[in-house]
Parts: sequence; structure tokens; C-alpha cells
Amino acid sequence: MAEVWRPRSLAARQLLAASLGLIAFLALAGYALDRAFVDTAESNLRQRLESYALAYAAGTEFDVAGGIEPPFQAPDPRFDRPGSGLYAEIVYGDNRWDSMSAQGPTLPSGRMLAAKEETFDGPMPITKIGGDPGEVYRYGTGYVWAELSTATEFPYTIYVMEDTRQLEAQLTVFRRALWGYMSIGGAVLLLLQFVILRWSLWPLRRVIAELKRVQRGLATRMSERHPRELEPLTDSINAFIESERENLDRQRNTLADLAHSLKTPLAVLRTRLDDGAPAGELREELDVQLRRMNSLVSYQLARAASGGHTLFAAPIEIEPHAEQIVRGLEKIYSSKGVVCEFDIEPQARFHGEAGDLQELLGNLLENAFKWAHKRVLLTAHRGPASTNRRPGLLLAVDDDGPGIPPERVAALLQRGVRGDERVQGHGIGLAIVQDIVHGYRGELEVGVSPELGGARFEIKLPPGL
Repeated sequence: MAEVWRPRSLAARQLLAASLGLIAFLALAGYALDRAFVDTAESNLRQRLESYALAYAAGTEFDVAGGIEPPFQAPDPRFDRPGSGLYAEIVYGDNRWDSMSAQGPTLPSGRMLAAKEETFDGPMPITKIGGDPGEVYRYGTGYVWAELSTATEFPYTIYVMEDTRQLEAQLTVFRRALWGYMSIGGAVLLLLQFVILRWSLWPLRRVIAELKRVQRGLATRMSERHPRELEPLTDSINAFIESERENLDRQRNTLADLAHSLKTPLAVLRTRLDDGAPAGELREELDVQLRRMNSLVSYQLARAASGGHTLFAAPIEIEPHAEQIVRGLEKIYSSKGVVCEFDIEPQARFHGEAGDLQELLGNLLENAFKWAHKRVLLTAHRGPASTNRRPGLLLAVDDDGPGIPPERVAALLQRGVRGDERVQGHGIGLAIVQDIVHGYRGELEVGVSPELGGARFEIKLPPGL
């Protein structure tokens, strides 16, 4: 039963919840309208009975002996028809007078009321003229008739009663119309609600359809036009797709590069074996080529390890990692006496893996220490922020070394260069830095330091998801 009332479909959940809410609202509204109509009908009934009582009071007189003289003509013909359902009773002293309609039915007896005192009771049980049970509403009010000639006062009370059949007939007609219209209105609202729900969930179904196309290979990514509430979802899906595709391409490229790099030393060894070289020369050549292959494998593994990153990572403080790296570099280059200065904004954070941050800082700072004369500057500031996105990051490393000629920058950052080619100049570390920066969809710029006059390596990471 719990599973039945907890459907897995969002549309079914919303339709069920909205339908229950609509039914509850219509039920409460119907009940409120019904009670309002009942109160109004009873109020109208009381006013009608009160008008009959006033009409009887206007036509009733007393003689000197205290005998009553009722009106010659009743205010309504039903008062003169026995068992008609409209009854009148006048109570004066120990006596009472009943209208012709009250002859036969057994009606509730009323008491004397004080002058201007009013009562409205009902429904009250009676026995109809045929012996069947029934109910009436009763209105009573007290009057005083004064004889001016003798200054005598005669108190009396008039009761007017009406059968509940007329009020019940009105309520039956009203309730039949009310709940009929309520049912029709509820059905129309449920249908309209279903249409609105399908229309409002249409973007979600579109996202599902696009995701299925991506899964089947019919599309490469999600489209860009989606409602504002779904944009973070589609952007995240696109980011995951691109990240997985880049990781796959990187793994393929790494294996291809490694295979291509190992072909040459393997070919050299095969050639030396086929030539029948002496054992000493063969051992020496084997040692050289094994070292070369070990270096190639280490380099390619380093590239593969630093290529990927966690898409949604916790923010990492930059200064503790920078201090740890700088302490080690100051020991290695202690003979040069290089001093590293920090310009790190307290709110600046790196949103990624700690290993990637260490690779970025380690390679850039080691490169700066290697070429600097005396000073190195590390800058870390928050980048531009975007709505509902985490801010970007600006990392820069400056040195007071000889700098890099502009014509060598393109070759220095060229992609697809093998490891032995990257050793020249600033080494393979800059290529690793560039791969990491591209993995975070950032930019690496190389130029002249405006403060120290040497080289400046500037990394700009865009705002994240």
C-alpha cells in the first residue's frame, strides 16, 4: 500500500498531491457554502415567521373581561387550512388560542414570554394530523395589549410555527445544484491541472529525451536552451560528458604517445641484437635504452595522473601548499639566495584536487627559482564571479630572471611535443602545467613581469559550476 501511495513518477506524485488538495478544497468550499445557505435560509425563515407574528399582533384585540379576539383574516391562507404546515398560537394567561391549521396536529406548547422577549427554536418534533412524525421551526415573541379606557394591560405571547418540509426542499434543491456544479468544476479543474502539469513538465521530458539521445550516441551533448531552473542540471551533465570524453581522449593519447615513444629504443635494441654486438656493448646499450624507456614511462604516467580532476571539489587554501613547496625550493637553491614573496588574497581558493594545485605551484615555482636572480613573486587572487557560480582564480608567478623571448613562447607551450623535446628551455613541467590548466578549462599566458622584469606565468581559471 505504501508503494501505491508513493509513485515513482514525478508527474504522478504532483498530480496525486494536487488532486487530493483540490478535492479537499472543493469539499471545504462546498461545506462552507452549504452552511452559509442553511444559515441564510433559517434567517429568512425567522424573518418570515416574525412578520406573521407582527401581522397577528396588529389584528388581535382583547375585551374588557380579558377574552381574546383574533384577527378576522389570517395573514396567510394556510393558517386556515388544518395540517397545512403553518401554525399560529396565542398564549394569554392560562388560556391559549390556536389557528385552524393547528387543529389536529400535536404541537409543542409554548410558555408566556415577557414583553419584547423573542425566541427562535427548531427543528422541534411534532405529530402531524395523520399521526406521522414531523418537525417545525418556532418563533415566539411577547406583547402587551393595553385597554386605554380602563388602563388595563393584557400580556400575551404569539407563536408562529412552520413545517421544516419547505426549508428541507430548498436545501435539497440547493445541495443538488451545489454538488453537481462542484463535481463538474472539479472535473474541469482536474483536467486543466493535468494539462498544466504536462506543460510544466515538458522541459523535464525534453531533458530526458536529450539524455537518451546522448546515451545512444545520437547526440554529443545537451542543448543550451533550457529553463533557468534546469540550466545547472544540463550544464553539469554537459560538463560530465566533456570531462569523460576528455579523459578518454587523454588516455588514448597517452597510450599512443607511450607506444610511439617506446618504438625507437625497442628498435635500437632489436637492431643491436640482430647485428650480434659484443656482450659488453650490448649491456651498455641496454642500460642506456632502459633508462630512456623508464624516463619516458615516468613522464607519460605523470601526464596521465595530472590530466584529470574532480569536477566538484572542495575549495583548497593556496598559501599552505605554497609555503611547503617554497621551503623545499629554498633549500635546493640556497646557494642563489632567492627570496619568494606572496601576494595571496585570503578569500582566494582553488576548486580542484590538491595534487593538481601542487603540480601547478611546484612546476611554476621551480621554474621561477631556476631562472630567477634574487626574487620570485607568487600572486593568487579571486577571479571574476558569475551568478550562482563559484568565483574563478588568478594564479601568477613572476621572477627577475632573463625572461622569455616572445618568439619562443609559442614553441614553449606547443602541444604534442614528446618528453625529450620538452626538456629544453623550461623543461616538461610547463607542458604538465598547460595540460592541467586546459583540464580546468583555464588559460595559461606567458609574458614579461611588470614588477620584476623577468618572466611571468599567469593562470586564469574560469568560474565553476
